[in-house]
Amino acid sequence: MIDGAHAPLFGAIEAGGTKFVCGVGSAALGSLESATIPTRDPDATFADVRAFFDRAARHGPVGAIGIGSFGPLQLDPAAADFGQILRTPKPGWTGVDLPGRVRAFSGVQVALDTDVNAAALAEAAAAGPNIGTLAYVTVGTGIGVGIVIDGRPVHGLGHPEAGHMLLRRHEAHAGFAGICPFHGDCLEGLASGPAVAAHWGASPSSFPDAHPFWDMEAYYLAQLCATLFLTVAPMRIVLGGGVMKQQAFFARIRARTLHLLGGYVGALDDMAAMDKRIVPPLCAEPPGLIGTYILAERIAAGGLPRPAE
Repeated sequence: MIDGAHAPLFGAIEAGGTKFVCGVGSAALGSLESATIPTRDPDATFADVRAFFDRAARHGPVGAIGIGSFGPLQLDPAAADFGQILRTPKPGWTGVDLPGRVRAFSGVQVALDTDVNAAALAEAAAAGPNIGTLAYVTVGTGIGVGIVIDGRPVHGLGHPEAGHMLLRRHEAHAGFAGICPFHGDCLEGLASGPAVAAHWGASPSSFPDAHPFWDMEAYYLAQLCATLFLTVAPMRIVLGGGVMKQQAFFARIRARTLHLLGGYVGALDDMAAMDKRIVPPLCAEPPGLIGTYILAERIAAGGLPRPAE
């Protein structure tokens, strides 16, 4: 439990396509209070976000608020649309200024990154200094990938969007167009939660272990893992999100990834190595929430670029 009278407090918002998770606390000690808010239209959602922080103010003021959001996002501080959600499939959310909405009711500095980059920050911190490069993958409403190298999230021409990579189609998906409005049968269009529901008519939580879905999903996620190992060379890939709740699923993904790599990567030439490199989250709280505390703490300390006022 956080002692709010002695520990600095920060705000955290993990903004997902299905739900927002808000918290007050710190990365080191966790949340003093948190709440889950269904994602609806921006006005209704942020009214509930504001109400949460108004209630949580009884614990004391927050030094800054971090946001880890679904995207795509404009993360270039020099861009006129910095902080906005770009062309997202989520209806009504394109062009929403996330930091601006939060500053309007909080009056504090606001840090922003993708939800998966925030989760990667948290998992890298939990893994310790020996894991210098880490990729975090979430498989749920969408498929997102965050990458952290030496404690810094990867940005460049935008941010990583490996959930939209093109890949080999599973034979059982013949005739299925995929659901991504931009690419059709990209990874997210074939293997996200809504894609699974569109193809199978049910959610993964209802499938028994012998259901053919699990082999199909492992086929796709192994292609993602193999691609990450061959391009970014992460020391660890963390798989999270709603579809990854079944722990036995990891063994299928590891075995498929090992097969796809074909012994080419020397550090990944047996299942024992895969067991150490493709893993579930370490964080006790949702890693995206912990990561947004880290973002808030960094901007409060002057460690992140700030947009012009």
